[in-house]
Amino acid sequence: MRALLDATLAHYNDRAEAFWLATRDHDVRQNYEALFAALGPGGPWTLLDLGCGPGRDLKAFAEQGHRAIGVEGASRFVEMAASYSGCEVWHQDFLALDLPATFFDGVFANASLFHVPRQHLASVLASLYGALRKGGALFCSNPRGHNEEGYHDGRYSVFYDWPTWSAIMSEAGFNEVTHYYRPTDAPPERQRWLASVWRKGA
Repeated sequence: MRALLDATLAHYNDRAEAFWLATRDHDVRQNYEALFAALGPGGPWTLLDLGCGPGRDLKAFAEQGHRAIGVEGASRFVEMAASYSGCEVWHQDFLALDLPATFFDGVFANASLFHVPRQHLASVLASLYGALRKGGALFCSNPRGHNEEGYHDGRYSVFYDWPTWSAIMSEAGFNEVTHYYRPTDAPPERQRWLASVWRKGA
């Protein structure tokens, strides 16, 4: 698994600037709103941006008044995210997560968890579960598929369908809040992304 993950991180490090240019203007406000809806009234919140990349979402959360902390495995992204967002960014990868217990109100995992080899996913989800406060919420968005696993465009990826993803999250102790496909205005065959929101169980 270390070799699989290192190859994916090297892919991002080598293409960090190009990735930033390609993704910095993506409109993911629907995903922000889904997480905040699950958190309910109140705030500001302490949020973990898991796989924060160059810091687009970190900055958006901070500008809304939340305390946002990033976790990122690609060293180039760590530098970029801290500089761009002004937020704290921890250099950790999926095989070595070291998160404080019951510290975060919400976790935002946008296009990140699908890089975790399936045999290690339960361990990552356990870390996220433990890092959430009681009633905390986890948002995640993954590219859809039929549970294929392997290298795709130089990155290790797993493309889940909804029944499989739902079962995995339930086994990890999370309760579903909602799920939807993106982009919402596209026909079903072009809705490439499966987004879901989960609450930490009792």
